Amino acid sequence: MSSRDSILSKIKNNQPTSVSELPSLSFLGLDKIDVIQTYKTVLKGIGGFCEEVSSLDEVKAYIATHYPADKRKITTIPELADIAETEWTNDDPHSLQNVELAIIKAHFGVAENSGLWVTDAILGQRVSPFIPQYLTIIVNKKDILATMHQAYERIGDLDYGFGTFIAGPSKTADIEQSLVLGAHGARGLTVFLME
Repeated sequence: MSSRDSILSKIKNNQPTSVSELPSLSFLGLDKIDVIQTYKTVLKGIGGFCEEVSSLDEVKAYIATHYPADKRKITTIPELADIAETEWTNDDPHSLQNVELAIIKAHFGVAENSGLWVTDAILGQRVSPFIPQYLTIIVNKKDILATMHQAYERIGDLDYGFGTFIAGPSKTADIEQSLVLGAHGARGLTVFLME
C-alpha cells in the first residue's frame, strides 16, 4: 500500500460518529436588510455599476449608449441577438480575444458581497466572463439573496460542471501595491437588476 493510500484509508476510518446541527443564524437579523440596496451599495464599493431595468429593451438601450457599436459583443441570451453575437459558444476560446463586451445572465446574486452565481450552463464557454474587456450580467431582483449562507443552501447539491461567483471587475494590487483593474478579467462590470 502506498503512503497516499495509507493516509486516505486512515482518514476514511476516522470519520466523526455524529454530525452536529449547524447553528441558526436568525439572530443576525439578516431577514430585515434591504437586499437590493445592500447589493447596489456593495457593488459600487468594489468598482461595479448597477442599473435597474424592467426589460431587455432597456438593457439594449443602455448598451447602445455606453459601448462602442463597432466593437465585438457576445451574448448567450437569444433575445439580444440583434446587438451581440450568439453563434460563438462552440468556437475556439482563443477566437474570443477581441471581445469588447460579454452579456450573460446569472442564476442569482448575493447582497453581502455582490457576488453573482454563474455556471457553464449559462456561460456558453467558461472563459466568457473573464476574457472580454467589459462584462454585463443580468439578474432578477427576486433572485438576490442576503448572504452566502443562503447562496450555498440554494446551490445545494445542484449538478454543474463549472460554477463561480463573480463580484465586480477584475482587480489586483499585487504589482507594487498599486490597484490595477482588468488584470485577470474584465475591466468593468455592469449588473442589470431586472424587475
